[in-house]
Amino acid sequence: MKFALVGCGRISKKHIDAIKELKDAELIALCDTDINKAESQAQYAGNIPFYSSYDEMLKAHEDIEIVNILTPSGYHAANVIDIVKKYKKYIVVEKPMALRLQDADEMIRICDENAVRLFVVKQNRYNLPVQKLRQAVEKQEFGRMVMGTVRVRWCRPQAYYDQDPWRGTWELDGGVLTNQASHHIDLLEWMLGEPMSVMAKTCTFLADIETEDTGAAIIKFRSGAIGIVEATTATRPKDLEGSLTVMGEKGTVVIGGFAVNKMETWNFIDVSEEENARVLKDYAETPPNVYGFGHQRYLEHVIDCIKNNKKALVDGLEGRKSIELINAIYESAETGREVFLHFNPRYSKLGYKEEDRL
Repeated sequence: MKFALVGCGRISKKHIDAIKELKDAELIALCDTDINKAESQAQYAGNIPFYSSYDEMLKAHEDIEIVNILTPSGYHAANVIDIVKKYKKYIVVEKPMALRLQDADEMIRICDENAVRLFVVKQNRYNLPVQKLRQAVEKQEFGRMVMGTVRVRWCRPQAYYDQDPWRGTWELDGGVLTNQASHHIDLLEWMLGEPMSVMAKTCTFLADIETEDTGAAIIKFRSGAIGIVEATTATRPKDLEGSLTVMGEKGTVVIGGFAVNKMETWNFIDVSEEENARVLKDYAETPPNVYGFGHQRYLEHVIDCIKNNKKALVDGLEGRKSIELINAIYESAETGREVFLHFNPRYSKLGYKEEDRL
């Protein structure tokens, strides 16, 4: 299937590498409003055609089937809606699919009306330890769920935010909870189910940005389990971990590493020590290129869904879930109150210009 990329920022290389490895995929063009970025990535991709606008690209290559949206998060909704209305191409959109809930709903509606499949990238769901954990959840091996915790302890110095003017803004990016921790929040929901309420605090400690560089949240799930989110880009001097812990009455699993890619604990009461040890060994770690590995598996899944009319692992409705929870976290941080889902955000700054929320 023929792919095209819209946006040539940091993540575009991962998509290029993933598509190169797929036997049923070909990257035939890409674009970016910064033509220098587009040219650089086009050369990296094998000297493919590059453009400064997606309209120009899609008109020049009518055979494009799948468009990957890799622009800043605040542009995702407008890009997807415009491309679907005009060109009716299949859409792969990077996380988060949108910043505002109403934008996510509009994306879903427009794709449905135009019979377009919408896929939201959540590549960490394909990490080998995460897949094994999900199997245990589906088989109810934990028994009654007790607690789940995600920790994102990464280092993003000021130079990172200074690379592009949209970074760390409410309008186009969001903070650590929306950007770096969105995958981990998605995994927490995937394992523990539907959230009922959240209490949260956010702070900006070391970065000169509009949004938070540090946040913490306590989530009550409808199952009765408690979830903890701890996220920061203020870890110094370097990245520490991106981890997920799930605890139930019959067992505990901890997946650590830089990006939930290393099985550190697998221990269940009703399983022999030998079996626990075997799982720990067999699922010890996703291949070193954790991002490329996940993107490759995810795009392979996209092609399979389209060709064989299968259900998507993360469609628009599934991708919307973490957007609502993240907005609820910001709502709680702004109001100092417990926020119950489902809800309409009133005080969350996410997706708005700073001056529009004053």
